[in-house]
Amino acid sequence: MTTHTKERIQPSNLIKFLIPSIIGILLFIVPIQYENEVTISIAILSGALQDLLGRSLPAIMTVIIVLTLAGSVIAKTAKPDFVTKSAFFTALFDVPLVWFIARFLGAVFAVLTLFKIGPEWIWSKNTGGLLLSDLLPVLFCVFLFAGLFLPLLLNFGLLELFGALLAKFMRPLFKLPGRSSIDCLASWLGDGTIGVLLTSKQYEEGFYTKREAAVIGTTFSVVSITFSLVIIEKVELTAYFIPFYLTIAAAGLVAAIISPRIPPLSRKADTYSNGEENGLSEDIPAGYSRFGWGLKMAAERAEKSTGIKGFLKDGGKNVLDMWMGVAPIVMALGTIALIIAEFTPVFKWLGLPFIPLLQLLQIPEAAAASQTIMVGFADMFLPTIIGSDIESDLTRFVIAALSVTQLIYMSEVGGLLLGSKIPVSFWELFIIFLQRTLITLPVIVLAAHLLF
Repeated sequence: MTTHTKERIQPSNLIKFLIPSIIGILLFIVPIQYENEVTISIAILSGALQDLLGRSLPAIMTVIIVLTLAGSVIAKTAKPDFVTKSAFFTALFDVPLVWFIARFLGAVFAVLTLFKIGPEWIWSKNTGGLLLSDLLPVLFCVFLFAGLFLPLLLNFGLLELFGALLAKFMRPLFKLPGRSSIDCLASWLGDGTIGVLLTSKQYEEGFYTKREAAVIGTTFSVVSITFSLVIIEKVELTAYFIPFYLTIAAAGLVAAIISPRIPPLSRKADTYSNGEENGLSEDIPAGYSRFGWGLKMAAERAEKSTGIKGFLKDGGKNVLDMWMGVAPIVMALGTIALIIAEFTPVFKWLGLPFIPLLQLLQIPEAAAASQTIMVGFADMFLPTIIGSDIESDLTRFVIAALSVTQLIYMSEVGGLLLGSKIPVSFWELFIIFLQRTLITLPVIVLAAHLLF
């Protein structure tokens, strides 16, 4: 243990820590009952904005995606001062070739889908249409509020407090720093996208190593309570929501303990984004309790915060980063994945090896269920859409729960991870998706057999 002289915390710094942090917790983490469902304030705000902007949202998203491509073209050709002299705009627009191609495809798909021109398989309601009309409008609104208010969780000491309090629990169980517990909570109660954004920001700022960022992004960007409700309604088993969510939590916990201990996640380097190996110490100095030390660290972090102007500047950068960095990637990769799922037998073939496994686990209608297993990699709604005709309640329950615990789907979390700075490749995501499927399936099946 390190020795430290115990210093008094300045009341002004304590207030600077408490007020923004409490507002952040109320917005992102405290669940509230709203219109007969449990949700969080950020989700209510983004829902209200969605209702307000309504049908204009696909057009707004298309404009953002096209502007992103234009910005990238200008950054690569004209190299204007506002890009070259700003680290933020350089990172935003001057992207590697592979992301430039993704932005180009995203812009093409968005324009074709908005105006319903070109081949129907690009813009149909189950491919580009699903993304541009259903998913991207949600992301636009969530990103606006989550991005703007994210500094409340990041910049005023809340993570420092939780880091000290929960290190003892997070380290041995998940091999993660205590501060990652906030990412998990924000995902669980809010949205997996919020968890990915929090993790990416902290990785860039040097709070997580490559391994920690990859583990949190692929293991803890859990699907929210709200999303799970939508899924269980889709398979007409709303009466089973509580056992359904407990099953997801149990299966997710098992995957969170096993996944970080096996490749590819276990092989990730424990170095920070700047290449260094020494990061944050989680030791508690002599003379301090965990809470006392956490509070001191939180107050010190709050003291460094830059007031309202800095808060708005950081929030604005977050929003731009999410809209322009993420939306084109989601549109490009999501559309391609959905075209493959909708118009080719690829996912059907990929599901064939699961038939014997499902039969072994005594799942009724195993052949029909097998088609839904791999399609979850494209989009988390597809398994329940494809499996909604299955007669067996037990099978529909398994399909719904598995689609949530698989976690990595290209139309959102997968696309977000690839678009973020978190160091994971497409193939690693595919392997992690398979691992999560095989780890969580037996847990879900056990729960389903107990229920039905």
